[in-house]
Amino acid sequence: MATERDYYEILGVNKNASADELKTAFRNLARKYHPDVNKTPEAEEKFKEINEAYQVLSDPDKRAAYDRYGKAGVSGMGNGFDYSAVDLSDILGDLFGFGGFGGFGGFGGTRAQQRNVPRKGADLQTTVTMQFEEACFGADKEIIFNRDEKCSRCHGSGAEPGTKPQRCSTCNGSGEVKTSRQTMFGSMVQVTTCPVCGGRGETIPSPCTQCHGRGIERKTVKKVVSVPAGVDTGTRIRLSGEGQPGENNGPNGDLYVDVRVNQHKFFHRHDFDIQVDLNINIAQATLGDDITVPTIDGSEQLKIPSGTQPGKGFTLKGKGVPYLRSNGRGDQKVIINVVIPHSLTAEQRDLMEQLAPTLGTEVIPQEKSFWDRIKEAING
Repeated sequence: MATERDYYEILGVNKNASADELKTAFRNLARKYHPDVNKTPEAEEKFKEINEAYQVLSDPDKRAAYDRYGKAGVSGMGNGFDYSAVDLSDILGDLFGFGGFGGFGGFGGTRAQQRNVPRKGADLQTTVTMQFEEACFGADKEIIFNRDEKCSRCHGSGAEPGTKPQRCSTCNGSGEVKTSRQTMFGSMVQVTTCPVCGGRGETIPSPCTQCHGRGIERKTVKKVVSVPAGVDTGTRIRLSGEGQPGENNGPNGDLYVDVRVNQHKFFHRHDFDIQVDLNINIAQATLGDDITVPTIDGSEQLKIPSGTQPGKGFTLKGKGVPYLRSNGRGDQKVIINVVIPHSLTAEQRDLMEQLAPTLGTEVIPQEKSFWDRIKEAING
């Protein structure tokens, strides 16, 4: 070549570089400058220079002659540089991906190897809707979803019963076709998926009338799912192996079930705690009372002390939602709201008028708002 640059300098290695170091250096430069990857005008000339340097330095005899005499020492060895004679399959094969090129003297074949590798099927997703109590305690729920399954008529072969698939005559069963082209590096073979059989290596002269040669058919599946206690909207349950069928005897994908919980009439969930707001009258708040409180387990008794203020919170320990996949439960928070009557009977009004003067008329600003007290009650 016209350039007089040192081969070690071209590859960016020192003169003591090992064979592995040379190969690594060439691999990195080949990825950068190969003309099929780099479309700049100088890429082809640059790659020829890199390839020449590697061809000399990777050959022990040529490298020894080069180290002793320089380029003059290798100018007569092999009448120049025959790129087609260099086996670069392990270096350039990964440059283009699996099965991209047949290569210099025939590297590749990886597409055929990869075609029949077992592959896991695609995952599926569906949704299950639950009532509040079902989500708290768990329940068996039926879900309905669609997925592909082996055709019941041809049992997955894709061929009409009584017939069978035949080897593809275009690719002779390999699933690939190869085309050659001459390049500056020699004969390069490009490997592509067979356009007739789509890479399967087989054709189906008489496709199954039920699945039309696919070997699979779409079916509606009903399945009962055991939803654990403590789930909430946004919880996702994975059912292993209930997704799409795998390819080449690969495992099925998974089915993901997303939970959606309907709101309750008066229970409100906060993580694993439950909040319920209760109305009591002014007499109960003033004098105190024993009241009945609804919980997800049934009714519970709660003592309201005299002088209870609006927004006062009480806690029923262990009456909340069971922890998801764990022992224990949250609590139930009871928030008290004192109801002021809109109208009074004559007797009630008379009693209130007798009481009013004894309570005074001073108005005192509150340090905490009603909603601040509510938040404190909820947070304990």
